[in-house]
Parts: sequence; structure tokens; C-alpha cells
Amino acid sequence: MNTHLLILPGLGNSGEKHWQTFWHEKFKNSTRVVHDNWDEPVREEWIARLNEEISKLEEPTVLVAHSLAVSLVLHWTALYTNKHIVGALLVAPADVDSPEHTPECIRNFAPMPTQKLPFPSIVVASENDPYASFERKKYFAETWGSDLVNVGKQGHINSDSDLKYWEEGQVILQQLIKRIG
Repeated sequence: MNTHLLILPGLGNSGEKHWQTFWHEKFKNSTRVVHDNWDEPVREEWIARLNEEISKLEEPTVLVAHSLAVSLVLHWTALYTNKHIVGALLVAPADVDSPEHTPECIRNFAPMPTQKLPFPSIVVASENDPYASFERKKYFAETWGSDLVNVGKQGHINSDSDLKYWEEGQVILQQLIKRIG
């Protein structure tokens, strides 16, 4: 299957040292959603932008979401469907319900939706992520009907984790694509 990747950065966008940026440069079959406000996100605006980008799709697409964008995917699927979305790689979901784990500026993404996703998905979780407990990410994976991959202690799986092209993540993505195809 020839699969398109729609890259969905979280709060603050994914900087130049983030694996999503490396993937976008590497994979010519990818596009990246760009929001107007990365630092004070408004859920409805982010959902509208995502829906706008998804409406342009013409080929099977896997959503590649990081952190806050994971909840964006869940909020979008609660409102919309699109035949071109065939799967999602959900990396390091931020627990938008937890004031202990996430900043106030993303609280408007709460509550975290817990409906089963209508397509195959994998939640990639780190054991020492400061933005959500491992137990909570395990719960999310179960309620969303997602497979869970534990990548050990890699923090928030972001620029600070210094993953560059994150080869382990590419293997996980290929497993998802193989499962879909």
C-alpha cells in the first residue's frame, strides 16, 4: 500500500531537532499540519485545521501525532470520518485531564476522548514521560482500541529525547502500515 503520512505536531510545534521534523524531511510522502497558534492552542481551531487538511487527502493516510496532537486526533474522530484515514501512530499522548502533568494552556483539550478509534492505531509510550503517567497511557490505548508499544525511558519522545530520525519509531510505523495493508 502506498501510504501518505500526515504529521501532527503538538504544543509549540515540533522544532528542528524533533523526530517529526526529521521524518517530514525524509518521507516525501508526508505533509505537516501547520496551526496559526502553537503556544495557546484552541481545540476548535485545531480541529478545524486538521479537518481542512484531511479533506484535501486523496490517498490512504496514516496520522502521525505527537503529544497534544494525540488528543486532537481523538477529538477529530469524535466529530468526523474520512475514508482516506487508515491508521494512526499516537506518540506520547499528553494527559490533558491532569493539571499535574500538563500546562494550563492545553486544558481546553480536556476531557480526553475515550471512544474506540475507527481505524488501526498504535500508542507509543515512554515510562518516564513527564506529561502523562505510563498507567494513563496504557488506559488510553485500551479504551481507544490501540496497540501499546513501550519504548522504555525516553522522556516525552520529543526534541529533548534527541532521537533524530527515530529508527525505532520508523519500525513501529512500518508495523502499523503492514497491519493496515
